[in-house]
Amino acid sequence: MKAPYPRTFSHIGISVPDAEQAVSFYTQVLGWYLVMQPTTIVEDQSAIGQMCTDVFGAGWQSFKIAHLATGDRIGVELFQFNKQQNPDNNFEYWKTGIFHFCVQDPDVEGLMEKIILAGGKKRMAKPRYYYPGKKPYRMVYMEDPFGNILEIYSHSYESIYVVGTYE
Repeated sequence: MKAPYPRTFSHIGISVPDAEQAVSFYTQVLGWYLVMQPTTIVEDQSAIGQMCTDVFGAGWQSFKIAHLATGDRIGVELFQFNKQQNPDNNFEYWKTGIFHFCVQDPDVEGLMEKIILAGGKKRMAKPRYYYPGKKPYRMVYMEDPFGNILEIYSHSYESIYVVGTYE
């Protein structure tokens, strides 16, 4: 059987309680590019309204959406839904679904501090080394100011895992 062509990653959607504040955080702290300002989408017969009804079902009424892009051109959609709720525990990693996203920055500690100063939180006390004493590859889990879990890698995904096993 022929292996499938490796698809590229297009974008991810992230729910936030305030689209404007999230745009500010992700552009100022992570340096992502603003592609489209927060815009209100309403449940109507327009193409976008009908598409959203297909996804959410009838009765969603309206939401705000903003579009950003990372330095490597991955799209990020920020959704502010009506009746938005912050879960008590946004880190139920044992449940099916996406539980974090990861960004790369060689200055892991510096980005950690920027996230904290912007209202985020540490999920780990300090960065950990994948190959202590052998390679400088580090990682840490954080929370953005909106409760979304994000990880920071010091190096590329491929370079960290090219060995194929943890030590």
